[in-house]
Amino acid sequence: MAASAKPERQSFTSSYTPAPGHRYDVGDRVVVKRAFPPGHRRTPYYIRGKQGVIERICGAFPNPEELAYGFSGKPGKTLYRVRFPQQHVWPRYAGPSHDIIEMEIFEHWLEPASAESPAVTGQTP
Repeated sequence: MAASAKPERQSFTSSYTPAPGHRYDVGDRVVVKRAFPPGHRRTPYYIRGKQGVIERICGAFPNPEELAYGFSGKPGKTLYRVRFPQQHVWPRYAGPSHDIIEMEIFEHWLEPASAESPAVTGQTP
């Protein structure tokens, strides 16, 4: 390759898919349901009952909780990336107050945050 030639750029498609009929929008405050049903669940125990903010809508995907048992996982469920302040998730967290954790959570695990719920901060600086 000649020194002046540029390498070809590869075109990648987004891994995000449409999610028609999604319940929440970016910026909405939500709470992860505090439920502990038996069996395989994709939502970690430590995040259940915690309040966060929708960071993005990832798209609609087959439900992994049904896929784990050999079902089709359809219809697809909306997947969101939710932002949580570290200090709200881990009460003894000693890092900076603006530290966050983001995780992807399916819509059926989310509820709207109540009006009395304190506002979630923890935005990146």
